[in-house]
Amino acid sequence: MKKYIILLLMAQLTWGQEPTKRIEFEAPESYPEGVAFDKAANVFYVSSARLGTVGKVTKDGKYSELYADKTLKSTYGLKVQPDGKRLFVCAGDANYSKFSTPDTKKKMARLVIIDLKTGKKINDIDLAGLIPGEHFPNDLDFDKQGNVYITDSFADAIYKVDKAGKATVFSTSELLKTAGVGPNGIVFHQEGFLLVANNGTGALIKLPVSSPNTGTKVKIDQFFPGADGMLLNDTTTLTVVQNGGVNKIFKIKSSDNWTTAQVAESTSVEDRFAFPSTAAISGSETWIMNANFSELAEGNNVPSKKFSLQQAVFAPVKK
Repeated sequence: MKKYIILLLMAQLTWGQEPTKRIEFEAPESYPEGVAFDKAANVFYVSSARLGTVGKVTKDGKYSELYADKTLKSTYGLKVQPDGKRLFVCAGDANYSKFSTPDTKKKMARLVIIDLKTGKKINDIDLAGLIPGEHFPNDLDFDKQGNVYITDSFADAIYKVDKAGKATVFSTSELLKTAGVGPNGIVFHQEGFLLVANNGTGALIKLPVSSPNTGTKVKIDQFFPGADGMLLNDTTTLTVVQNGGVNKIFKIKSSDNWTTAQVAESTSVEDRFAFPSTAAISGSETWIMNANFSELAEGNNVPSKKFSLQQAVFAPVKK
């Protein structure tokens, strides 16, 4: 009996834990999916799967619109270019847009580039014509030469846009293929390869830049179905955001240049992330976008007004 009471008290204490720190902001109906941090301005940029806008969020939770364009339906992954002057944004119409039309639904794929000083669009690159079929431009990253790589989660492909703005198909590797949502989070590694999360299969893919249609699955002790955004913390450490009901953030480590890897740390289920989608680093802190997409999937008739960035606090995973 005493043992039962102790276990009950422990359970109550566990479930009574407060989630980690949040930056709450009011952006009615926006449902942000992507997040990027601007070191120079000390602000976050967030996308909008429902409205197609790009917003700015301060550390104290003040939201303002950075860019709006009536031709955009949904915005997803976004990143500040390493020069700190431009914001690159994946724009499409995959699922939740309030302004979706038959002409754009699962057809639009654009890379929008915004000047951060003026807030104006300086380039708008069409990716939809590169591959026939359905499209979902989802996430992106840069290499050392300034090229940008964009995942298309419906076309099971990765595009490359060079510094001059020329777009090409970079990879259609068999490892990217899956039913539903395919390649999602993507990072460039300085040793000359990309790491890509296959959302559908849960596999982590290593694609050499010199041979992008080959590649291998990183050998790891678990799969990550619902894997979304990723961050490369350093050459041996990768942060992976997983939703799909798991709703946890993982740190994965590799000691052999990403031939194999192991889960080293994770957040706690008690942190109660709300459909976490992407991550951004601010100083020593990792911040996660709570996309709240479960509300949209359930057909919520009253869209949320408030959203949050939530700090990820990691603890070692017990082996």
